[in-house]
Amino acid sequence: MQWQDVLADKSLRDLPYKIELNRHGHIEMSPSSFIHSFLQGELATLLKNQLGGRIFTELAIQTHSGVKVPDVAWSSDDYFQQHRHDICASSAPEICIEIISRSNSDREMRKKIALYLKSGAIEVWLVDEQGTVRFFNADGQQQESGFKVEVGQLI
Repeated sequence: MQWQDVLADKSLRDLPYKIELNRHGHIEMSPSSFIHSFLQGELATLLKNQLGGRIFTELAIQTHSGVKVPDVAWSSDDYFQQHRHDICASSAPEICIEIISRSNSDREMRKKIALYLKSGAIEVWLVDEQGTVRFFNADGQQQESGFKVEVGQLI
């Protein structure tokens, strides 16, 4: 299955799940909770207020291991202009954020960090359901964002 097939499939619309494709083109879904949705909104607002640029929620990104969908992403205006006509972003924006659900394993999150970075992200943030944020770049975990964003505790 290709991403345009997912978009065209009426049976997949309005599901309370985030849909991704694995490297074999098979659909993977993960449910969203109340806190998950709240954190998406808080992160999107925080990024827009502090960095400007462009904010995405559940942006489809083509990676070498299928289509992955970070919960929130931030990009520069240049990135937006380069990809504005893509059906599925052909590279990752500068910041990709995953909100960790109880169903996510550490291994899965490490893999997503690597995929987003390899696809062009400069930073990947992992946010737990208590609102604690961890920052990662090509050098590994960092104490703070290189984008000079003040996050603090989100909840």
